[in-house]
Amino acid sequence: MMRVREGLEMLFRTMWKPNSGNDVRFSSLMRRYISASGRSVLDMAAKDGELRVFIVSGEVSGDSIGSRLMVSLKKLCPLPIRFSGVGGSMMSRQGLISLFPMEDIAVMGIWELLPHLNKFRLRLKETMEAAFLFQPHVVVTVDSKGFSFRLLKQLRANYSQQGLDGPVHFHYVAPSFWAWKGGEARLKGLAEFVDQGKDTSPYEWKVERNFEDFRSKNGIPAEATVISLLPGSRLQEVTQMLSIFSNTMELLKDFFPELMSVIHVAPNQHVENYITGIVHKWPVPAILIPGGLPHLKYDAFSASRVALCTSGTVALEMQLARLPCVVAYRAHLLTEWFIRYKAKISYISLPNILLDSAIIPEALFQACTPSKLASLLMESIHNESLREEQIVAAEKVIRLLYPTERHIKSFLQPDFTDFTPSIIAASTILYYVKH
Repeated sequence: MMRVREGLEMLFRTMWKPNSGNDVRFSSLMRRYISASGRSVLDMAAKDGELRVFIVSGEVSGDSIGSRLMVSLKKLCPLPIRFSGVGGSMMSRQGLISLFPMEDIAVMGIWELLPHLNKFRLRLKETMEAAFLFQPHVVVTVDSKGFSFRLLKQLRANYSQQGLDGPVHFHYVAPSFWAWKGGEARLKGLAEFVDQGKDTSPYEWKVERNFEDFRSKNGIPAEATVISLLPGSRLQEVTQMLSIFSNTMELLKDFFPELMSVIHVAPNQHVENYITGIVHKWPVPAILIPGGLPHLKYDAFSASRVALCTSGTVALEMQLARLPCVVAYRAHLLTEWFIRYKAKISYISLPNILLDSAIIPEALFQACTPSKLASLLMESIHNESLREEQIVAAEKVIRLLYPTERHIKSFLQPDFTDFTPSIIAASTILYYVKH
């Protein structure tokens, strides 16, 4: 086990080594980053007539967060902003032309990564080269710490080797080092290649939508039991979890004569193609909700009795919707063993971690079976006291995620009233590039 891990680390450390021809080109480009003493990043951007932001996200949740950050930066920045980097459909709608499909680096797990190492190596090299050519004033990585931190570390190392000041580095959504044994030691090393880390989660007190309209448009009978299914955003997890979800629905249909499922499809072309190809075999009537449409998504949540989610940030979305849910997770057996060995927390879903209580039922690893999930879902559908407990807990979770008054006063104007995470993150970035 340790030998494989050490081999992976060594491979990643040597992923990008420019040849001698590239050295000359990059050296000439890097000299252009030298800043006069005392000049802020924003001063240099003003001279260039624009603020250049190189932004990278490697998964669907990061694409959503990154797109909102781009909107907020454009709203707050006194200069025109030009973006380059890697992202998905939502970031593309904000003006990013992705270097390559975001799905190329959207791989979850440790052992699941092995077949994709060569592609990762090529994409990291491509991203490094593009960052130099773009000459950014700011580099922002969003989540996806495996790819992001290697990129930031190598950027910092290359500038340091040349004795030059590089762009300011920000990592948006702090890594979960706190969840792992030895995480504190890894966290200390983060400052070596990140100038600022920004931790955030979606914030709104409550999202309420029109469930009657959703049911009417989709022909859902009033007496039907609707379950929202969120199988994940990466193809590898969707293929694994959706088969478990399908077998779970097969078991439940015997108990609910008018059972319907709403399958939320992540804005990932590979995932979309996969789900579209198998939904005709689904054991109960299914409605597909395309990704990137939050109003439609929350309409579906409001029409659902309960949700079954693959572990991830979607558990927080259930809090916003006040929709009781069950969290499920399976991975490669070796990855599961590694998590059990290294994790130092008792829960996997963020609401449970924040409250340090098993408010949301979790079915993990070998316990993630159709029969177990069916049992938990039936209890979440019928047991009103458990449903109410989740709804009350959701209010506590949202309050915990509200930004502190000190943070708000530090980066926002006194009369500013928009405290969304993306606005606070954009304000944080602009605050540091001004000083």
